[in-house]
Amino acid sequence: MESGDGYECLKLENQLCFPLYVCAKEVVRRYRPLLDELGITYTQYITMMVLWEHRSMSVKDIGTLLCLDSGTLTPLLKKLEEKGYIERTRDRDDERVLTVTVTDSGMMLREKASSIPAAVASCIPISPEDAVVLARILREMMGKLGESSQ
Repeated sequence: MESGDGYECLKLENQLCFPLYVCAKEVVRRYRPLLDELGITYTQYITMMVLWEHRSMSVKDIGTLLCLDSGTLTPLLKKLEEKGYIERTRDRDDERVLTVTVTDSGMMLREKASSIPAAVASCIPISPEDAVVLARILREMMGKLGESSQ
């Protein structure tokens, strides 16, 4: 088939999703050995990042911030609780609300994880200025995609 056959939209080189997919996969792959040393997964890591920042949040709010559904979040939180990094408690006023609080052990994990962002940044071939621009574009895209899915 010739390139002018009306199927240009199906060429891999014309897809935004493919470079996003490959780059996301490769970036997460660079986290893996660093997170293996801590005994946590990437999804557990981003969950802990949210909790290090907020100390205590509802499961629903964590899921909203991380774009994770309860089917993904519940087993992840159970594992973090088993490791002693978080505590899950029911709200006294509304038992439907499950609150997650980072423990002292979870805060100590933050100290161990503090070198990870710089270590990952050092092995991603993009300038700091381009990284700022890319992050801004992706956050804007996330916001717009989130709005359109509601």
